[in-house]
Amino acid sequence: MKRRDFLLRAAVLGGAGIAAAGISFFTLAGHAPDALFEHSFPDIDGKPVALRGFLGKPVVVNFWATWCPPCVREMPDIDALRAKYPGIQFLGLGIDTASNVRTFLQKVHVSYPLLLAGNGGIALMRPLGNAAGGLPFTVVFDARGQVVHKVLGQIKPDVLARTLDGLSSG
Repeated sequence: MKRRDFLLRAAVLGGAGIAAAGISFFTLAGHAPDALFEHSFPDIDGKPVALRGFLGKPVVVNFWATWCPPCVREMPDIDALRAKYPGIQFLGLGIDTASNVRTFLQKVHVSYPLLLAGNGGIALMRPLGNAAGGLPFTVVFDARGQVVHKVLGQIKPDVLARTLDGLSSG
């Protein structure tokens, strides 16, 4: 079976299972969250974390890797923004292995959750507007899971803060 066919069938069956369970991802405004929120990823201890649990608040998702110098350079800025905006969720999705991230966290500490997307994370970035699959890639979602801002490359904290100001006041 081709990967595309498999993914399409998995999405349809997953959606049917969700509907059968009576769970709805539609918001009051009638918009479905981005497909990214249909996924679960393990934390560095292997415990799965469903992204749908992040809905209800704005979310900043940063795709990164330990081997990516601009990713590492921007992590303190992202961590500072997380402290400045407690009403906004921040999440790192590592395009990396658990052992690399564990070793990395011994040197660099962040206060937001880091989950592991592995190499499959590259494919997740493409529908979000990152056709090249470059890192770092940061996407800001509103509380309904709709994309409101995206940055390919290292963030500029002041620019991202202006976006977050709009979300925290709205």
